[in-house]
Amino acid sequence: MAKIGRPKKESPKLKSITIRLSDSEYEKFIKYAASHNMTMTQALLKGIELLYQNP
Repeated sequence: MAKIGRPKKESPKLKSITIRLSDSEYEKFIKYAASHNMTMTQALLKGIELLYQNP
C-alpha cells in the first residue's frame, strides 16, 4: 500500500529558536513584516541572511 501524506523534504527545518522582545521591539518587527508583505519567519530569515552578507 502506498504511503499517504505530504512528501518528505530534502532538508527539513527541525530546529527552533525562541527570543524575547520588549513591546516596542515586537511592534517594530510586526510593522516591518507587514509593510514588506512578509511573515515573521520570512523577516527573521532575511535578517539572518543579511548578517551573513555583512559580517
